[in-house]
Amino acid sequence: MRALMILAPAMLALIAPLPAFAQDQSRPRLFSLPPGCTAYVTIQATSCTLSHHFTCEGDPEGWQRRVDLDEGGVTYFGAIDSETQWMESVHVNSSHSEALEPNPADPASISNLIATGLDTYDFRTLSPEVGETRFVGQDRLTGNTVTIDGVTLDETEYFIAAYDSGGGEMWRAEGREFISRDYRMFLAGVSTITAGGESWESNDTPMQFIFPGEDGFLSGSPKFGCGAVMSSLIVPFREGAS
Repeated sequence: MRALMILAPAMLALIAPLPAFAQDQSRPRLFSLPPGCTAYVTIQATSCTLSHHFTCEGDPEGWQRRVDLDEGGVTYFGAIDSETQWMESVHVNSSHSEALEPNPADPASISNLIATGLDTYDFRTLSPEVGETRFVGQDRLTGNTVTIDGVTLDETEYFIAAYDSGGGEMWRAEGREFISRDYRMFLAGVSTITAGGESWESNDTPMQFIFPGEDGFLSGSPKFGCGAVMSSLIVPFREGAS
């Protein structure tokens, strides 16, 4: 699972305005990105969410950013690098942020997944609000491809577990997701999430890909599956997690 602070000073200037930015756009008809950022696709998903994927001037080469919205407005901001490592995340509903700790034990790599069919990872994120979290898991290509709204994706199977600083398991998730080779991102699918002794299913499969100039690009309103009761635990996916 991939979508993510003691932040480096260069990143603080970019991330600091994001929570206020989220609050200002709680129910936009059309979503406005921060200055210097350019969107390349809007994705409407099954679970009453939509995501805008974009790049920003001044980011390191290969970085991609994502913002998620539900019926109530902005829920998440995140950035990944060219290997889809979670570099930084802002979780709006829970008011916490995370950043990748330097020198992961086993860095996530979409290049390795594409080349070998399997990628394992073991890394930690740091958060001023919730402390250290360790993520351990793997992604595997199933060999199947799917075409959704004209976009071809590779199907994956994944497992991930999150541990607190004392080594206790916080949650785990497994299921099937997708990768886009063209955009070098993960897209969520159907998952089983377990936390606190309870398990539940989620379905965040993409339904529609909308590109610049098309109706619905940078929309502020999700289209599919709205009105259902959603879980309070949001598990970040690999981009794109979160």
